[in-house]
Order: sequence, then C-alpha cells, then structure tokens
Amino acid sequence: MRTIEWQDGKVVTIDQTKLPRKTVFLEMENCNEIAEAIQTMKIRGAPLLGAAAAFALALAAYHSKAKAKKELIAELENAARTIRKTRQLAVLVVEEAKKIADEDAAANRLIGMHGSKLISDGDVILTHCNAGALATVEYGTALGVIRASFEQGKKIKVIATETRPKLQGARLTVYELQRDKIPVTLITDNMAGYVMYKRMVNKVVVGADRIVKDAVINKIGTYTLAVLARMHGIPFYVAAPKSTFDLAHSSAEITIEERKPEEITRIGREQIAPEKAKVFNPAFDMTPLKYVSAIICEDGILYKEDLAKFKANP
Repeated sequence: MRTIEWQDGKVVTIDQTKLPRKTVFLEMENCNEIAEAIQTMKIRGAPLLGAAAAFALALAAYHSKAKAKKELIAELENAARTIRKTRQLAVLVVEEAKKIADEDAAANRLIGMHGSKLISDGDVILTHCNAGALATVEYGTALGVIRASFEQGKKIKVIATETRPKLQGARLTVYELQRDKIPVTLITDNMAGYVMYKRMVNKVVVGADRIVKDAVINKIGTYTLAVLARMHGIPFYVAAPKSTFDLAHSSAEITIEERKPEEITRIGREQIAPEKAKVFNPAFDMTPLKYVSAIICEDGILYKEDLAKFKANP
C-alpha cells in the first residue's frame, strides 16, 4: 500500500489521526494543506515527511500561474519556507517528487530484505512506535523487516508497545500488522521490561528519525528498550534508510523537540492530570550506539565495526 501518492494535481495520503477507527484519505491541493497535515500529525514519520515536503513543492509548481522562471522560483522558495510555476518546470518538479517517493519505497524493500536475514522462524519481535508503511511511502523500515520475514513464510509474532503519549504503536502499528494478518500483541510501554524478563521476546527492531555518529535518535522510549534489551541479552536492531544518517553531528549537538503538555495531561478531550500540572514531554530520545546490535539500511547490515568506519569517514 502506498501511503502517499500524486493523483492529477492532488497529493493523496492517509489521515493518520483517524486510524484505526476510520481509514480517511486526505486530498491536498496546495502547500499550506500539506503543512497543516504535518503540523497536526496527519502526516508523520521521517521518510514520509520528506516525500510530503517534495510533493508540497510539486503542488506549488503544478498549480502555479507564474509566466517567468524567476516568478516560479520565488513561489517555490515561498512554498519551501512554509514546509521548510511556467508549466514546463512544474512537470519536472512533479516528476522529482514521484522519484523521491519511488526511491523511498525501493529503499524500504531493501531494508526489509536485508533485515529479514536477522529474523528466524519462531522469533517474537518487540517494536516501538510506528516505523511501518504509514511512516514511509510504502512497506516500512522496522515493520519492513517484519513484513519481509513474514512474507518469506517465517512463523513470527510481534509485540507492539502502545507508545505514549500519541499512541502510534497502538493506533498505527497494530492496525498495519492486523491488516497484513501478522500476529501482534499490544502492551503498554511500562510492560516492556516484564515481557523481556519473562522471555516473551527475543529480538527488538525499531526505526530511527535520525542517526548521528554516536547515537540513534528515535521516538521517546527507544533508549529505555535498548537498555532493557542489553540487560536481558536481546539483540536490538535499528532499521532506517541512509537518508536518516547525519554522521557529521553528534548527540551533544542535537536539540530534542518538546511537545505540548496537553498530549500528556489529556487523552482526547478527557483531562487525566490535575490542572496546571508541570509537564516534561520530549518527543524523542537518544540511544548510544553501544546499545545497538546492528543498523539495517538499504545497503545491508551495519555492525559495530562498520559503524566505526562510518564515524571515521562521514
């Protein structure tokens, strides 16, 4: 399933805030609509955000009434600032956006193929947040590894964390796996240590929003899972495309986004914490590479010695 597509001057994608209750498709005709969808998390996931940004520029070019190249470039620059039109150039921009989407889909398939080599028949795999088709253009990264293994006939099971506070694991990952008939069990985030202690999982596979030279930056809670996996002798794998690699920077240079307190103090419209409660709500955390057994990308499986080479030659 393609999560985002170009359809005759519109960009069509799934509204991820409606899942799993409804499958609603957004039809976006301009850059502002895509920007709003990103801001409200109707579109999410690092690879998918990249494709959406490219399509936003494509929409600006396609619908442009500019008669001169300079005017079109100004419109594209304005569209780029929002996300951060002669027709002849519009076609080129649309084709480039489609190419980016196709490249992401192809990379995910390769990640799945390489990562499946690490998965054995009978494995129970713990995953966190949503690193599936809904976070990418197609197939997924961490879930791509799971999908490829399942498609090869391996009898695997998945345990998915709910992933507070936005519940991407409960809402999106479970939805995807159920749709593909891959056995999945949902747990709360604070059950992870217990299921590892009880030997209910034997592999952990997660995605990544960014990989710097000394750490993996991913959804909050990833670091906790990595430490728990190390303590219980469970391999901890990260599946991510090379586009997430930022090996010129270290974790000390990264600022972690903090999101609205209401994400923690409320569930929907229901207030679950006292009014004016002080809240700390980082969206991501950093997992030192020493806790990562391997990184799976479209080029193959990278182990610690390979990562050292990458650090030496960013």
